[in-house]
Amino acid sequence: MFIADVLPEQKEKIQQLEIQDFDLQTFYKKLKNGSKKSYIFITKKPEETFKKLKKDCEVIKAAGGLVESVNGNYLFIFRNKKWDLPKGKLEDGENMKETAVREVEEECGIKVAKREKKLCKTYHVYPNGSKLVIKKTNWYKMKVKGEPKLIPQKEEGIDEAVWLDKNHLSKVIKNTFPSIMDVMRVGGLL
Repeated sequence: MFIADVLPEQKEKIQQLEIQDFDLQTFYKKLKNGSKKSYIFITKKPEETFKKLKKDCEVIKAAGGLVESVNGNYLFIFRNKKWDLPKGKLEDGENMKETAVREVEEECGIKVAKREKKLCKTYHVYPNGSKLVIKKTNWYKMKVKGEPKLIPQKEEGIDEAVWLDKNHLSKVIKNTFPSIMDVMRVGGLL
C-alpha cells in the first residue's frame, strides 16, 4: 500500500483507494494471503493520511541493518520461511542506532565494526490478536571486519544466516518481503 501526492511511475497496475470511510482493519482482513496487488491513496497531504490510517493500530519501533563484509558480501537471515535482514524492537533507554547494532549482533552472533548512515525506514502491518500492528523500522548500513562466522539466533526463529554476493541474490528476491526489497534497492543491491 502506498500513500503519495502523485501517482508513481508504474510497472504494474495500482488500485487507487479513497480515505473517506476507509478502515484499515477491515481492509487487512479482506486481503488475500500473499497478495501481490498494490494499492495507493493519492492525497495532497500524505502525512495526514498516514496518521489517520495508523490511529487504530499499535505502533512498534524497530531497527535493523544491511551488513556488508570486507569481501563485499551481504548478511541475510532465513526466518519464518522467508529471507530477511536482521532487525528488532527498540528497548527502553535505547535509540534506533543502538537498537540496530544490538539486534544485528544478537541475531547473527557477530560484532558490528561500523554503523554508517541511515538508509531508509519501512513500515509493515501484521495482526497481533484482534489489533493490527504497524512496525516502523529504521535501516542502517553496517560493516564488519573480515567475514565472520554467523551464528543464527534460533530462539528468535532464525533458521539460517548467510553471507551472499550481491550478484547471487535470486533466492532472496524470490522469497522475501516488499519492505526488504526496498532496503536492498536503497542499499544498492538491486
